Amino acid sequence: MQVQAQVQVQAQVQEAGQGFRQRMAWLHIWCGLSCGWLLCAIFLAGSLSVFRDPITRWMQAAPALPESGARLRQGASDAALTAALTYLGQHAGSANAWSLTLPRQAGDALQLSWRDGGGDAQAALDPADGRPLAQPWGRQTEGGRHFMTFHYMLHAGMAGFWLVGWIAMCALVSGIVVHKRIFKDFFTFRPSKGPRSWLDAHNAGAVLTLPFLLMIVYTGLANFYSSYLPLPLRAAYGPSPAAYPSFLSELGRGAPGGAGIIPAAPVALPDLAPLRQQAVALIGGDVRRIFILRPGRPDMVVRLMGEIPDSADTRAIHANAGLLVFEQARAGIVEVVRAGAPPRFTGEHVHPVLEQLHVASFGGWGMKWLYFLSGLIGTAMIATGLQLFTIKRRQKSLQEFGRMTSRVYRLIEILNIACITGACVASIGFFYGNRLIPAQAAERATLEIRVYFAVWLACLLHAALRPAARAWREQSLILAALCLGLPLLNWASTGQHLLAYLAWRDWQRAGVELVALLIGATALLAWHRLPAGAGRV
Repeated sequence: MQVQAQVQVQAQVQEAGQGFRQRMAWLHIWCGLSCGWLLCAIFLAGSLSVFRDPITRWMQAAPALPESGARLRQGASDAALTAALTYLGQHAGSANAWSLTLPRQAGDALQLSWRDGGGDAQAALDPADGRPLAQPWGRQTEGGRHFMTFHYMLHAGMAGFWLVGWIAMCALVSGIVVHKRIFKDFFTFRPSKGPRSWLDAHNAGAVLTLPFLLMIVYTGLANFYSSYLPLPLRAAYGPSPAAYPSFLSELGRGAPGGAGIIPAAPVALPDLAPLRQQAVALIGGDVRRIFILRPGRPDMVVRLMGEIPDSADTRAIHANAGLLVFEQARAGIVEVVRAGAPPRFTGEHVHPVLEQLHVASFGGWGMKWLYFLSGLIGTAMIATGLQLFTIKRRQKSLQEFGRMTSRVYRLIEILNIACITGACVASIGFFYGNRLIPAQAAERATLEIRVYFAVWLACLLHAALRPAARAWREQSLILAALCLGLPLLNWASTGQHLLAYLAWRDWQRAGVELVALLIGATALLAWHRLPAGAGRV
């Protein structure tokens, strides 16, 4: 009797477990479908945002200055820094803050920026002697920031911000519960087996990237913990708008400086050359940016900042960027942060570590490539899941929507095409918008984003007007043509080209075009391999 009772209990537990898994399977199928359309584009944008700095550099299309010893040794000469302050005093005297960005590599300009009553303004100087360069120096662009912004908020404000967090959690958690045979799924792949091949590809991609996906979703949500879970912050700091700045200030991340002393009379600007030399000696690294708050006033603050050392050198995921802060009110240096890993790990470093993990700002370019490839595999996993749904459901002919079943599946088919190949075409269309929009056009960054969504909408309309099989092939061919033609467009519109980038040793801009060519060749192969009946479900 006891044995029978134990068997019955085990059977009930197994049935309960299967029932939960079945419910999760239902949630994963339908939530995966409804969320997968956006998730596919979100993962693609996130993968591209790993290289947001090279993308921005390519889209700015700044000319390369002739190399000189001063540029190679110092990034910007002392004379150039003096000339920069003179230029800012003449052209941005009423601005509340000035920013000087020193060149990172030979051929770059000394970039100046400020904000006044007319909005943001920029200028560029020769880093060797400080002479003004042609304005604008390069193109105003949204650059790689577009992909990062779309990745976490869809350019839709707080609504998009919450939507991204919700669908990421639903799709991932339900998918983990569904995959009870993780290792078997990973080592199983049956090519040329129709729906079974789609399922095997989906399972293999999901299991292969599971640690990466868990880390990305968790760190992504943790980065915005104060927005997703605002009540603890409000309970500790109150509901006032100053709550979050106060919180950051206690973490040591707030902006130092005076409280806005009313200026009695203008004061002389500091000599940046000796201040930079002090900063290099004290922070243990080069100065890459100089930020002057309230220039020429008694409460002026000068911040000299370096770059975050690569983890290959510090052997730590989190490392401080060097910082030196000079306050005019105290007539001296008030804060020094040495570049490199902190001497000990404390609670205030937890959040920066999570940020570093999410945005791949550690481990050098090798880690960025690993993130990029993992993101593409995750994108392919979502795409195969979308295709698997339509293939399996259409073959079963369950008629779950009655007379509207065929129309519903046709709509699903259209959205699959638009959100898989259409999102890819829209992404490369964003690069084309950067080159085709006139360099002197106002609000260029906004126009680039509009081009992205306009191309995406055009792909949706194309998928709705064409049979599914032809739409897959035609959009794959369009993607291949745009990617392969990008270097030609760049040469025709700016006079810059891949060979010039290689000659300048500008590996970032060269890498953008090489990756575009590789993706174009892959899309061309996909177009060639897709038969006339492909995609018909």
